[in-house]
Amino acid sequence: MTHVVITGTGLYTPEHAIDNAALVAAFNAWVDAENDQHSEAIARGEREPLAYSSSEFIEKASGIKSRYVLDASGILDPQRMRPKLPQRHNDEPSIQCEMATVAAHQALAAAQVDAADIELVIVACSNLERAYPAVAVEVQQTLGTRGYGFDMNVACSSATFALETAANAIASGSVKRALVVNPEICSAHLNFRDRDSHFIFGDACTAVVLENSAVAVADEQFEILGTRLITKFSNAIRNNAGFLNRVTDSDSLALDKLFVQEGRRVFKEVCPMVAKLITDHLASLELTSRDLKRMWLHQANQHMNDLIARKVLGYDPSEGQAPIILDRYANTSSAGSIIAFHLHREQLARGDIGVICSFGAGYSAGSVVVRRR
Repeated sequence: MTHVVITGTGLYTPEHAIDNAALVAAFNAWVDAENDQHSEAIARGEREPLAYSSSEFIEKASGIKSRYVLDASGILDPQRMRPKLPQRHNDEPSIQCEMATVAAHQALAAAQVDAADIELVIVACSNLERAYPAVAVEVQQTLGTRGYGFDMNVACSSATFALETAANAIASGSVKRALVVNPEICSAHLNFRDRDSHFIFGDACTAVVLENSAVAVADEQFEILGTRLITKFSNAIRNNAGFLNRVTDSDSLALDKLFVQEGRRVFKEVCPMVAKLITDHLASLELTSRDLKRMWLHQANQHMNDLIARKVLGYDPSEGQAPIILDRYANTSSAGSIIAFHLHREQLARGDIGVICSFGAGYSAGSVVVRRR
């Protein structure tokens, strides 16, 4: 029987960080300008004045205190309020390829694997910067890996879905080693003029090396005991940007072409779904919540993570049991649970079991149960 192990992870963190205070100052400056521009309509009762945001509101609603982004100046400009990323020539490396390469080199070094030994590259994230050629094939060329590569998108669950895909390829014998990278540029599809969501996302990229245990040499290895995925259609989280926008004559800058969600509905519907996914997955592996030493959950909202962990464990988790990284990274879509795994696994002993879990638009959710070897 083939055993698949995670032998290395990597993390690319952008150099720019924006704390809540700076983000709020830019948002409130825009609110003042909008309310001044429409002051007469507001006075006549024809238009509601826009409300301020605040650091207290953001932290209470989400647990987020700061976020890393590829560009801060464009986001903090009240007249722009979106990142400013210059268009690159076709012969230049793409932004996502550059992010992926940095994270991948870290993961390969940790796994003690040469890039030439990787036979499969999957680039999995919530938005890709182009339709084709695949970013994964560009990453393959840049790193010098063998075999093949492809892109995939399952929104915030892209990483866990890619981990299962890579693990299955290894288990089937088609490849011995695979690399999964998650270059998330979430700031590019966030509406920074929406009070309810302008604080949610940050940018980052993660990478994971998976291997057949028979060829793995890394000092630290996590065996994948099982994976389980689930999808259930919902419009509660949606982004209507796509290649048909130009032929349907829709406004490519309309608000529905950015991240839109019904937050309360998502909370109510997703939390029990994810808790049941993890519990059922553990049971299928003849495990219970008592066997879990760590839960590396999707980093979207601290209240969601606390509730899911409480439902699975039966009690309030300690910080060590369900680590939070979104306070400083914010929601990085599919990269979030992998960042948590990358930064918070050092104290696990051999035989300890944990779960990497994602959830998000689709709805989609993925559970990857691992054991420290």
